[in-house]
Amino acid sequence: MKQLTEDQLQELAQDLNTIRDDVLADLGERDANYIRRVIRLHRALEVGGRVMMPFGFIPPVFVAATFSLGLSKIIENMEIGHNVMHGQYDWMNDPSLHSQTYEWDTACSSDSWRRTHNYEHHTYTNIIGKDRDYGYALLRLSDDEKWHPAHILQFFNYILLSVFFQWGVSLHELEFERIRSREIRLRDKLPFLRDFVRKGGRQAFKDYVFFPLVTLPVAPIVLAGNLSANLMRNLWSSTVIFCGHFTQDAETFEAKDCENESKGHWYLRQLTGSSNFTGSKWVHLLSGHLSYQIEHHVFPDLPAHRYPEISEKVQAVCRKHGIGYNTGSFKHQYASVVKRILTYSLPDRLRMKLTSQPA
Repeated sequence: MKQLTEDQLQELAQDLNTIRDDVLADLGERDANYIRRVIRLHRALEVGGRVMMPFGFIPPVFVAATFSLGLSKIIENMEIGHNVMHGQYDWMNDPSLHSQTYEWDTACSSDSWRRTHNYEHHTYTNIIGKDRDYGYALLRLSDDEKWHPAHILQFFNYILLSVFFQWGVSLHELEFERIRSREIRLRDKLPFLRDFVRKGGRQAFKDYVFFPLVTLPVAPIVLAGNLSANLMRNLWSSTVIFCGHFTQDAETFEAKDCENESKGHWYLRQLTGSSNFTGSKWVHLLSGHLSYQIEHHVFPDLPAHRYPEISEKVQAVCRKHGIGYNTGSFKHQYASVVKRILTYSLPDRLRMKLTSQPA
């Protein structure tokens, strides 16, 4: 991480606080209308997908129904649920859009998400040993973790995590690695497991029992369509999140370097530990605007649709302070993630040999 003096860190904080204050002062009808339009789009896509699905014995209709339902799940999770639960629309005083009452359409309960993501991840972003989102306890992504022969298979773990992403996220709070090392006991997690069974069971019942049953003559088709829509959502959301956190240029940090950190140091860590990717307006919408992960980590409670206009100002601040701004095409950033996963799956000696540059 770039080294800045305390005076420079204070100036960095002032510059970014100014951006934040300007947006907060401008919040209003434009933002309320935006999120309500997105909700209408999500609902139309879901209804369309659900209505078409029983006619999925016609191949083009099956594709359209699955795509429509998958898009509705992506939009609800990424642009609505994730952002609402960050408090981006609390100022509207709408109970249906409040961070503490919103429940989203995925296996992970909103309460668990707020604990593991909103607090743990956003407070300790990329701090090894504190940010459990870093590698999701499955992937070795830096030298901070000692290589183990099991890491040879970590690319397959990555594929499995992506395919079953909603379930991986919903079980994240179980802290299986701490149970395995006997730091905590399984019975300590019984309250969490009860919530997991309740929320995850409700999600599984809805998609894999209820809707197939109400369309019983074509239940296998509806079940296949719902499975495919969830797979579509899982693969896309996991890829977006990985591209925002695990590119080769996204930095990691040691806990000792972040003790009693100032606001400026926290901002610096968010700027250098995050990655953006470019794309169309639809790409930004479907990513929940996490294509602007840098801006999201710096301003998690500002409406995400504002990130594109904020981005130019954040880049100007980065240039002013000589801080790198990690962005690139979606293809480039995803390739960087895959390369990092593969590279750190190798034994250190082999990895160093393969990645060393000739003199």
